[in-house]
Amino acid sequence: MKLLMIEDNESVTQMMELFFLKEQIEATFIHDGKEGYERFLKEDFDLLIIDLMLPSMDGMTICRKVREISQVPIIILTAKESESDQVLGLDMGADDYVTKPFSPLALIARIKAVSRRGKNQSGDTDDPAEKDLLKTTYFTVNKSTREIFYEGKPLEALTPKEFDLVCFLMEHPRQVFSREQLLERVWGYQFYGDERTVDVHIKRLRKKLATDEHLFLHTIWGVGYKFDETE
Repeated sequence: MKLLMIEDNESVTQMMELFFLKEQIEATFIHDGKEGYERFLKEDFDLLIIDLMLPSMDGMTICRKVREISQVPIIILTAKESESDQVLGLDMGADDYVTKPFSPLALIARIKAVSRRGKNQSGDTDDPAEKDLLKTTYFTVNKSTREIFYEGKPLEALTPKEFDLVCFLMEHPRQVFSREQLLERVWGYQFYGDERTVDVHIKRLRKKLATDEHLFLHTIWGVGYKFDETE
């Protein structure tokens, strides 16, 4: 995995450099927001880790500008405890956030989860037409190209995590999953105590999927979420 970390705190990047070396992750560290965004434009990266508070260009702006041209997975770092900042970061297109101070091992676990998903999606299959297509009453999902069509028309571009989440729920129609289960099954790591990540992604997906006749993604109060085309 080739990773770009835009973080102005050099002690944080020095600490993570040691962990990345141990995990054999190729990492580039940039301490300025504008410089980091320009580096992203010049090279191909598999994952971006972006601090929100940066000189020259803040992390929210970087995240928004990246999402205009790329669906590369993004994890945002923030020292703020404000729920609004975390939710806004997700609304800007980030796939996940980590609040400082954070455990390097927890961040590594999330990065590895992204890597595992990439390997699974690029693996060869004996019958791509059979394994890469998922069809429901209204939707057709092409796992290979990571596209979703509603009654033959392509949906608005989904972020990598939005695609993973809705694809997982479509593969288990009418089955209710808790937020903890979705974090483990879709994000690929154990539940750390914050459910807002799932809630924000469901909210964004509803805006992209729902029609006047169907909600598709339903909240089961006190339990979790499900995909259901019959309600």
